[in-house]
Amino acid sequence: MTAATTAPAAVGTGAAPEALPPAGRAALRAGVVGNWIDNIHVFLPLTALAPALLVLAGPAAAASTGALIVIAMLLGRPIGGIVFGRIADRLGRTRTTRIAIAGTAACALAIAAMPTHEVLGAGTIGLILALRFLCGIFVAGEYSAAIPLAMEWSTAKRRGLMSGLILSMAPWAQATIAFSVAGLLVLLGPDAYAAWGWRLLFVLGAALSLGMLVYYSRQVTDAPVFHRRAREVAARPTQPRAGLRDVLAGRWARAFWQVFILMSGLWLLTNSTVLLLTARLDTDTELPTTGVPVVMGIASVAQAIVMVLAGHLSTLTGRRRLFVLGGAVAALAGPLLWWAAVTSPTLAGAAVCAALLQVITVSAYGPVSAYLSERFPTEVRSTGYGMGYSLSLVLPALYPFYLPLIEPALGRHGSVMAMVALGGALVVLGAVLGPRLAPREIEGDIDDVAAGVVPDAAASANAGGTR
Repeated sequence: MTAATTAPAAVGTGAAPEALPPAGRAALRAGVVGNWIDNIHVFLPLTALAPALLVLAGPAAAASTGALIVIAMLLGRPIGGIVFGRIADRLGRTRTTRIAIAGTAACALAIAAMPTHEVLGAGTIGLILALRFLCGIFVAGEYSAAIPLAMEWSTAKRRGLMSGLILSMAPWAQATIAFSVAGLLVLLGPDAYAAWGWRLLFVLGAALSLGMLVYYSRQVTDAPVFHRRAREVAARPTQPRAGLRDVLAGRWARAFWQVFILMSGLWLLTNSTVLLLTARLDTDTELPTTGVPVVMGIASVAQAIVMVLAGHLSTLTGRRRLFVLGGAVAALAGPLLWWAAVTSPTLAGAAVCAALLQVITVSAYGPVSAYLSERFPTEVRSTGYGMGYSLSLVLPALYPFYLPLIEPALGRHGSVMAMVALGGALVVLGAVLGPRLAPREIEGDIDDVAAGVVPDAAASANAGGTR
């Protein structure tokens, strides 16, 4: 395999972003905006459905109903990462993204049209759970294709920055939903919101997805590195294609399981400081009805800003060093900030503590898009990204089942504080088991980075005609 590439000089070489062709700039824009839309679909039920659960699930609805709706989507995402990751590696990133976007929009519209508990009884929640599970499959398909595509188009020196921008759309989506729910509750009142106001947010989410579908269809194409790999595969028709087994137990198994550990830690931090914090602020504090969305909205904005900085900083310090530092701070300071947030007697105190908590924990996601894309070559990049990002969320997502088992020993708050500490420790462990990806090592072509070929070595190989 030759080291030469047919990609434009800007792609993977650190050239100025203006050197990217229009399709490359469109892919980067779509990666950022598309991930914001994806995460609107991810987080809508957490905040938007909570004030309407009595109408949807009936007066006998359990306190865990909202958590089950969130978990239904989380459990669908590993399937989407596997299925759509393989499709994206074979058929192309843009084609796969379009299919997944259409499915996500359809699921959101179906939920918006859902009858109330008075009409279907328990069937309402049953259908919502099924649709959320299906939506999880499609959302995972989107990020398993669209984010590696953006990383393949990105210049080497800006992969960390673009990674931070893309993943910062998750907290921006949380903030968008939180402030939207708070605004609608004030504008419509709790009764009207519970009856029909929440449906507006799901319709809006579907409309945003359909707009992104049109944009992808007209503006975005696969990156040169994907076409290069497709030509190489076509030139060797007798060589078997890389498959799922190669990622789980073959050539890239070490990279996958190392990523799995790191991402499991990040998902534990996410569930503790986003999902559980939202629920506990609602049930364990004296905050007003609109107080929880406001607190989480402020925390999400702070997290989003620092996440972008963390992504870019990883290019200057190296990916591993940033993960190790971030995980260590999360493990040591995160539990204390969690306790301070849920025991604060004032809205301002809760907001400050929640913001600091999310800054030192989930802001470590900043380099993740770049890191996961750099750990796997083009032929399995979407598969490795989708599985590494999605399979690792399964065990952390089951916290409603195992958290009650440890609460008698550690206490209601102590059990969550232990989750935060464990999450940070797993991030450190996963990072230490992986490559340094120091600044000089991530300057080259993205496939050279995945192969562990530093730019100077790649240049020497080019001179000899082989890698």
